[in-house]
Amino acid sequence: MVLEASAAVEIAKHVLVSFGFILAIGTLTGLLAQKIGVPDVAVFLIAGMLVGPEVFGLINIKADSALNQLILLFGASYILFDGGASLRLNVLKQVWITILIISTVGVVITAAITALAAHYILGAPLMVALLLGAALASTDPATLVPIFRQVHIRDRVAQTVMSESAFNDAMGAIVTFGVLAVAMGKGDFSLSASLLDLAKQSLIGIAAGASLGYLAALLIAHEKYSFLAEYGPVVTLMAVIAAYFAADGLQASGFMAVFVFGIMLGNKESFGFKMDEGEARKLEDYVMTTAFIMRLCIFILLGAQVDFKLMNQYLVGGIAVVAVFMLVARPVTVFLCATPDRRARWSLNELLFMCWTRETGVIPAALAGLLLGVKAPGAEMIASVTFIAILMTILIQATTTKWLGRRLGLLEEGARASAEST
Repeated sequence: MVLEASAAVEIAKHVLVSFGFILAIGTLTGLLAQKIGVPDVAVFLIAGMLVGPEVFGLINIKADSALNQLILLFGASYILFDGGASLRLNVLKQVWITILIISTVGVVITAAITALAAHYILGAPLMVALLLGAALASTDPATLVPIFRQVHIRDRVAQTVMSESAFNDAMGAIVTFGVLAVAMGKGDFSLSASLLDLAKQSLIGIAAGASLGYLAALLIAHEKYSFLAEYGPVVTLMAVIAAYFAADGLQASGFMAVFVFGIMLGNKESFGFKMDEGEARKLEDYVMTTAFIMRLCIFILLGAQVDFKLMNQYLVGGIAVVAVFMLVARPVTVFLCATPDRRARWSLNELLFMCWTRETGVIPAALAGLLLGVKAPGAEMIASVTFIAILMTILIQATTTKWLGRRLGLLEEGARASAEST
């Protein structure tokens, strides 16, 4: 018993020291990102690669450890909640058709084009190439939400890209698992069954998020029933966890549920709820701080877990595939899915910006890890190219978001003036 207790204490100390390192490094690199004017997720990723076991070895938290999974699960959920809370229903009403199409059909288009590139460039069997395309096809909310928190792009463009990233994870997972079943000889792909599963996941996720979002708004902002107004931050923590697991327990998208929960709480005034100004400010400050901590934890850990040896196996071919993924698959997806939406009346500059903004991060990394875990065909190649995609999209696309927004005239006025002065 004494030995077991001692071992547990040592593990706890190791976790605490690692977490302290992550917070210290994240604070310093966050300040650096602010000074040089780039989204902090890119700097966090580089810092994670430097302090990870492949370089200096200051942090060594395994990708399959319970601590890592806890940080990824809760961190991504809370960042999604924060993103949902920043959206406005009147803007979403204008662009919902684009969001619906690009989050569903768009995932399939991206997966198909990326799979063809992998098949011809890497010589991968078609089924393995399709697995890679499916794993990479969904955009990453944990990356995109923080970027648009820091780079103030025209509302409807930013909210479309953030909403796409929240809603397409379910479609990406469904396509991946459908292809995986065929690749491992465990079943045949059924379009009708997949569409039914997508509809079920979406509707249940939206219902769970909307219900808990309304309840949270009632308890912290209702004129008569807001007896938890002073505990708004705690209510958000409980509700984010509850929304995720309520949807997950019903085999629906937990990420979709927390995103919708955020939309409901962020638009509580539309439902007749209004918080005291002081309590509202306290809640906003808490959410921003918590989201920052989750962001630095996620991306420093993601960088620390990049496997350079695995990545080097397919480096040249992987870079070529990701280049097609970024420069061909994404533009084709955006133009095919957004152009038919006459109601939104997208300008060419808005479409070009959306073509460039589709960072890869936590969700594809998790899917690649899952494929490695089940020993799927070509899993090592898929993981290698996924690492390359994460590095290329975050380090290239995220760091050029403000520059491109300024060039295309999509920066909001305050942000534009700031960008022009730097």
